[in-house]
Amino acid sequence: MNAAASLLRERVQRAVRALDDAPTAPGWNHTELVALLGDGPLRKAAVLVALIDRPTEISVLFTRRHDDLTQHAGQVSFPGGRIDESDTSALAAALRETHEEIGVHATLVRPFGYLDAFETISSYVVTPVVAWLDDSYRATPNPREVAEVFEVPLPFFLDAANRHLVRLNFRGHVRELHEFHYDGHRIWGATAAMLLNLIQRMESLA
Repeated sequence: MNAAASLLRERVQRAVRALDDAPTAPGWNHTELVALLGDGPLRKAAVLVALIDRPTEISVLFTRRHDDLTQHAGQVSFPGGRIDESDTSALAAALRETHEEIGVHATLVRPFGYLDAFETISSYVVTPVVAWLDDSYRATPNPREVAEVFEVPLPFFLDAANRHLVRLNFRGHVRELHEFHYDGHRIWGATAAMLLNLIQRMESLA
């Protein structure tokens, strides 16, 4: 691994919450969501923020959902979903969902921490699990859910020039959201917000 990638790897590991410090509700954006939706009950979900550690760079893994799905059609996301009663933890749910969505087995995933909990406008509180994904992985997307699996170099997100602020109206409220554009992909919404949480935690170490 080159020096730049090695330093970035160390920085990522220092920035996240430890595995024995899993986040709990409320999410870091709770105040904003209460203003939009009220303080109702939230369902629990988990996603896997998978980082691929290669000799020359670190990249982030994403999925793009099928255009014909009833929810979040065509959107870029992290593998993940609702935490089921059979899941022993958010970590277990993230690993299960990753295997179900893109065919990557848990043996190829080395979790090392968490980002802060995040609340969505679909009334979920999401636990983002951060992990190293073996660079030998081969994704096999579930054809009912996932149209594409792709990677983006982590330094792309750390460059402020690649962050775009957009404003939209939601139920009479103006929301400010960040989004990224990479190789024809628009990364926005909850996925971009969780990336921003990682970026801010990394920047706080500088």
